[in-house]
Amino acid sequence: MMQKIQKFGGAMFTPVLLFAFAGVVIGLGTLFTTEVIFGALAAPDTLWYGVWNVILQGGWTVFNQLPLLFAVSLPIGLANKQNARCCMEVLVAYLTFNYFVSTMLSQWGGFFGVDFSAETGGSSGLAMVASIKTLDMGMIGALAISGIVIALHNKFFDFELPEWLGVFSGSTFVYMIAFFVMLPTALLACLVWPHVQDGIRAFQGFVATVGLPGVWIFAFLERALIPFGLHHLLYSPFYYDNAVVNGGIYAAFAKQLPEIAASSAPLTELAPYAAFTCSTWSKMFGCPGIALAFYATAKPEKRQELLGLLIPITLTAIFCGVTEPIEFTFLFIAPGLFIVHCVLAACLATAMNAVGVVGVFAGGLIEISSLNLIPLWANHWMTYLIGLVVGLIFTGIWFVVFRTLILKFDFKTPGREDDEEEIKFRSKAEYRAAKQGGTLPDGTAAAEENPYAVTAAACMELVGGPENIVDVTNCVTRLRLNVKDETLVADDADFKSIGTSGCMKKGKSVQIIIGLKVPKVRDEFEKLM
Repeated sequence: MMQKIQKFGGAMFTPVLLFAFAGVVIGLGTLFTTEVIFGALAAPDTLWYGVWNVILQGGWTVFNQLPLLFAVSLPIGLANKQNARCCMEVLVAYLTFNYFVSTMLSQWGGFFGVDFSAETGGSSGLAMVASIKTLDMGMIGALAISGIVIALHNKFFDFELPEWLGVFSGSTFVYMIAFFVMLPTALLACLVWPHVQDGIRAFQGFVATVGLPGVWIFAFLERALIPFGLHHLLYSPFYYDNAVVNGGIYAAFAKQLPEIAASSAPLTELAPYAAFTCSTWSKMFGCPGIALAFYATAKPEKRQELLGLLIPITLTAIFCGVTEPIEFTFLFIAPGLFIVHCVLAACLATAMNAVGVVGVFAGGLIEISSLNLIPLWANHWMTYLIGLVVGLIFTGIWFVVFRTLILKFDFKTPGREDDEEEIKFRSKAEYRAAKQGGTLPDGTAAAEENPYAVTAAACMELVGGPENIVDVTNCVTRLRLNVKDETLVADDADFKSIGTSGCMKKGKSVQIIIGLKVPKVRDEFEKLM
């Protein structure tokens, strides 16, 4: 079950990769169309406003069509074969489902307790999906329908029909079955989902009244679930669905940006729901503190080359919001340090909320600048400066706590290894030579190889070869595998020796931390399969 949940979490992250660019476009578009910042130049009747408004509305594409996007993207990671065809099948089945729901509610809305004549949005429980007025089931409904169709695709895509019925085989056969499955599914949705919406609204009210303890718990779990690959399942309903605000925090905050930019009222009053997009703070201020502690506690002779490892992975955390490379350098060596890291991350997020810093702070510096700092600086610069001071204080706390614990318990963090292994990323050829006890011949062509193919081949070797692979997918930084025999998978140190940031094994589920180049490595990995 854990393998399936992890695979689902990785597949669900596929459309999330688009949000960084979309967020930047929305942030800049909002900035350049805000009169309080650009004055008369940004008036609605100017050419400047018109051009930037076109760009802004285009940037809304991803957030305005989130359910559809999640539905169509899920097969990329979960379909066992013919992923592209499965995406098409999911699209047409999801639209069919919504047409069924729309027609049922338009005819018998009173029976289901739904006022179908109400306007979409707000508390009506209705939404527009691809111009279809239907129940607002958000991302959850889209994922459910997508999951049903993916299961049908995996089971029936290769089903053999008589030759004279061959035109109905493949995707057509899958859609035929899905069409009739969508009928009772739509009926069930009409019967059940209005009550689920009532529960969601009650949950929203509960979270809103919990206050700072709720922020602490959320921030702690968001970090603590990273090793299991389940943090996407925790934050997605908050960020992109209706857990705390209609439409999700990202979309709601982006739509409210002009109002927030024009007001000098506290951010916590303008957008209290944005308290939960708070994982940026541990990335921007926690990771530098950890890196400094690693450097300070490393053996003097290893500090210089350790610096070559720490600088890029720390900058990756700060600017891109990707923390696995640095977190996985100590997660398996010292799990206790990771728990401390999660506690400090939760405390920092809570402190930031307490001093009034809320907004879309979930990615790296690039994302938060476009959606927060640049458009809102004029009226909220003091809040951000206070947040900077709090963050730097916590950087010091991270450094002191990690340095103290590393020295007290003699954790073998980077630069403190007992062996003489160099702190560097190695090629496949170097790995093989080291394992065979030999040395690299002069003039080796390893450096001339495709680096993604080299990494993929080395990973393939360490997981037991193609015959040991059940399936493969990826999230933003990790290659996620299910294997037949987990005993054939090498140790974490072996994976680090070929240039990855390590490997996490849990039963037959394997996660190799590659970094932001993981999509290209996965392509080469699948070629080897």
